[in-house]
Amino acid sequence: MLDSAPEGLELTHIVNRNVERKKVDWVPSSVTWTDDASLVLDAEAGSLAGVDVIVELAGGLEPAGTWVRKALAAGRSVVTANKKLIAYQGLELEAMAVAKGVRLLYGAAVAGGIPVIPGLEHGLAGDHVVRVEGILNGTCNYILSKMEAGADYAEVLAEAQGMGYAEADPTEDVAGYDARAKLAILMRLALRSQVHPDEIQACPITSVTAIDFSYAKDLNCTIRQIARAEKIGSHLAATVRPMLVPMASPLAWSRGTENMVITTGKYGGDVVFSGHGAGGNPTAVAVVSDLVGLAHGSCRVAIPSEPATVSTELEVPHYIRFLVDDRPGIVAGIAGALAHENINLNAILQKPGYPLDRLPFVVTVEPCKTSALKRALVEIGQMPALLEQPLDLQILEK
Repeated sequence: MLDSAPEGLELTHIVNRNVERKKVDWVPSSVTWTDDASLVLDAEAGSLAGVDVIVELAGGLEPAGTWVRKALAAGRSVVTANKKLIAYQGLELEAMAVAKGVRLLYGAAVAGGIPVIPGLEHGLAGDHVVRVEGILNGTCNYILSKMEAGADYAEVLAEAQGMGYAEADPTEDVAGYDARAKLAILMRLALRSQVHPDEIQACPITSVTAIDFSYAKDLNCTIRQIARAEKIGSHLAATVRPMLVPMASPLAWSRGTENMVITTGKYGGDVVFSGHGAGGNPTAVAVVSDLVGLAHGSCRVAIPSEPATVSTELEVPHYIRFLVDDRPGIVAGIAGALAHENINLNAILQKPGYPLDRLPFVVTVEPCKTSALKRALVEIGQMPALLEQPLDLQILEK
């Protein structure tokens, strides 16, 4: 509950399932509680006379999309925290809002209570942003920062589910789908590029193990799920995946459910947005901030964007972890496959104490094209000594 009511706002209706169980005594008695969405969305309902804004917090594409369309069609502004809806259908909904002379605000859709979207729309509108990267999923950041401290993946996932950070089915988070929806929104606002979220490559964090954190530490790095998009001329590349992050990077400092976004502008350089990105309270801050802006007549900043084709082709260094049944010629075979693609080895790391028939070791390579490394790894994957497919992690660098 707010310490003081925001000036210019009055709550009139709350729509929720099981409203009798969810009622709270600090909501004014004048507020109507209902589980019937049509009561709020019916443009002709007499009880809605004077209602200006609908707040949608249901999430997902449906029925939320239908509700938002009905609200806009009725001439009411909408405030939402629904990143999936905005990522997949935001352009259509924004056009509908403009046609009806109302507003669609979604400051809570990316990074919760961190004002990333308002910052891009207002504070950075005068710059030419060429790169946006960050930690956009609090669940993955919680899991990986706990693993960095020594926890097991399955153990910390169960803990995250128990604390409400992760769903019973955590696929949206750990597979990178949640973060890529948010990245698609940021790409539209920061890079002025319209990309369907499904076109952004997403790689899961589930293949990262304790040994990878141990090797990362030797390289003065940690591991985080990073959403990254970069525009160089007409070339646009984007990915969401676990990456090695140098300890000197601000992204390595993020712990628990914190989110962080770094934008790189042609003129303004790097700008860092950081804070609590997950949970009800940070989300509520962003939602109420949007409502306050509406109540006080804030103007829409129209950011032009164009349809774009996205690739995974980035030229960055890589960390490659192998698990082998040790025998002569393995390193030579790996080096040969890399050399065939003109990829230079940087370092070979092998920790003592592991059985020779299940030996993990790491190769790092100098910056190379994603496609070239992929071809080399296909060739390496045919080696009989390999016990599983290599784990390839990009190494974040400027």
